[in-house]
Amino acid sequence: MVTSSAPGKVYLFGEHAVVYGEPAVPCAIERRVHVTATEIDEGLRIHANDLQLDGFTVEYSGDGESHPDVDVAESLVEAGMGYVNEAVAQARDAADAPEAGFEISVEGDIPLGAGLGSSAALVVAAIDAATRELGVELSASDIADRAYQVEHAVQDGQASRADTFCSAMGGAVRVEGDDCRRLEGIDTLPFVIGYDGGAGDTGALVAGVRDLRGKYDFAADTVAAIGDIVREGESVLGTGDYERLGELMDFNHGLLSALGVSSRSLDSMVWAARDADAHGAKLTGAGGGGCIVALDETDDALTALKYTPGCEDVFRAELDTDGVRQE
Repeated sequence: MVTSSAPGKVYLFGEHAVVYGEPAVPCAIERRVHVTATEIDEGLRIHANDLQLDGFTVEYSGDGESHPDVDVAESLVEAGMGYVNEAVAQARDAADAPEAGFEISVEGDIPLGAGLGSSAALVVAAIDAATRELGVELSASDIADRAYQVEHAVQDGQASRADTFCSAMGGAVRVEGDDCRRLEGIDTLPFVIGYDGGAGDTGALVAGVRDLRGKYDFAADTVAAIGDIVREGESVLGTGDYERLGELMDFNHGLLSALGVSSRSLDSMVWAARDADAHGAKLTGAGGGGCIVALDETDDALTALKYTPGCEDVFRAELDTDGVRQE
């Protein structure tokens, strides 16, 4: 029996644009998914104890083929099972053990579909735990590559390497196409996360941006402008100039809103954090619902979000400099 964990993430800059080869800077946060893998004689049994949606928990145990009978968004639950199935397939391939059976248990405090990288953390931790259980130890970069293959398969080819690379490596990373690297010298970023209790449909949101980009030249220019923000932000990271970083985050949110991926609840939380003098605030992830990230080393944005209608949860989540690890 082996337990591994991997962190979730927020996007400082660059979501959606990264799908089109623009750079992005995701940052690991101190919220993790823990996966325990135990080798069994055959098959696959999955126990997921913390698939939290809107304040309740989905619990299921299956063989990787059946479907849990639960009253939640079927796409999220099926995707969760798909990620585990594909992660186990990657572990079997890495260990050259195609018939290995597993019992997989998942626990974590990252809400599904909320823009905090729950699927990437699940996949990264599952690959590490399952390969270790089979006596194989992969490097973090190998795990990142295999985890990307999982997300690429489950998300019908729409995934980027950003989430999985960030979760495997930890810290702040830069991703531009297949060029992925960790940004050194960045040890802390004062993140505050606001969560509206919901989840966006990543596939539909990505498809919506693709349609706009194909229909309007200015939408394509908007995607390119997000890439310009990332490049500008890179020059500021590590300097401690939170005011400049925050200003760029605000620009990034405005461009994402123009692409139609924000929502009333996300905008309300963003403005509440800004009105509380956060350095900057923006949605994180695919959008449509879920989470915003604010940059604020004080408790002001945290307090303001607690009293913002539509904000179901708020918490501080510092930069996590650790990536995937065995527990």
